[in-house]
Amino acid sequence: MKQVHVAVGVIVQNGHVFLTKRLKDVHQGGKWEFPGGKVEVDETVAEALLRELKEEVFIDVLSAQPLMAIEHDYGDKQVKLEVFIVDNFLNEPQAQEGQEEAWFAINELASLDFPQANAAIVTKLEALYL
Repeated sequence: MKQVHVAVGVIVQNGHVFLTKRLKDVHQGGKWEFPGGKVEVDETVAEALLRELKEEVFIDVLSAQPLMAIEHDYGDKQVKLEVFIVDNFLNEPQAQEGQEEAWFAINELASLDFPQANAAIVTKLEALYL
């Protein structure tokens, strides 16, 4: 089974995190997620992060710090997530693909429905910010 390599941005502002909800008809549909997307063959993870966050939520990332890497097997798909804190950006994040969006306080994240691979991100954010 092929592993999908994903660049993930944890967009943080004033103690809140910007999330989008996966569209119903995609893998793990209907769950909240940190924006990001697949790393293409010809790009670095940093390039993928900048491109995906511009395409998905219309922000220009000015700087990002690595947070963690996660490998997870869903059974039908394997993912490798490279996760970055994005707290320096231009524009107000807005979902560009018709999905729901919202800002959540970090202490609210544990109560949301995320894909299983994202649980470690929530735990790490709680340890850093709470």
